[in-house]
Amino acid sequence: MHSFTEENYLKAIYHLLVRRQSATTNDIAASLGTKAASVTDMLKKLSDKKLIHYARYQGVTLTTNGESIALGIVRKHRLWECFLVEKLNFKWDEVHDMAEELEHISSAKLIDRLDEFMGCPAYDPHGDPIPNNKGQIINQQLQPALQLSKHQSGIIAGVADHSPAFLQYLEKTQLIIGETITVTDLSDYDISVSLKTTNKEMNISREVAKNILIAI
Repeated sequence: MHSFTEENYLKAIYHLLVRRQSATTNDIAASLGTKAASVTDMLKKLSDKKLIHYARYQGVTLTTNGESIALGIVRKHRLWECFLVEKLNFKWDEVHDMAEELEHISSAKLIDRLDEFMGCPAYDPHGDPIPNNKGQIINQQLQPALQLSKHQSGIIAGVADHSPAFLQYLEKTQLIIGETITVTDLSDYDISVSLKTTNKEMNISREVAKNILIAI
């Protein structure tokens, strides 16, 4: 068994490693909202348990066992998000904190039953891939809407920003998972992107376009 704190560290390191080859102490501290000194102490403990490869000033990577535990936590988190949205009718901007608590339930049998009950979903409500019970994951090839050319179309399949404020903005503007968008114009003047969706046309900032992920 591992403590909630250890699981949170392994999950944070995993998320950082999805985007880069190694994670620094400062990266981890920023991700968890804690001090670098506290991170260093925990990294030593995780290294002693052979869950991470850690050497000062060289960054952190996960061992095979550490990655397996992290993927298990990610799997539980994303399955619970699916359940909360699809079965309990929570909105996609409401479920992260609840799933943060539920992800620490240790029963593998319960999580496998939950997975089966939900129809073994491949992606969570935010478009993030859900690992199966063997730790295998299906990654979509997505790109930011900002990289679309004029007149190019794609389907919204994920988000890079999971903050409630951003998700609420997307909900309000109906830029949600599964919506098809077409770029109609790119403005250098006000740094905006003009879009056409199924039902309307709109302008969004490039910051918003950068955080909407598109399947072509």
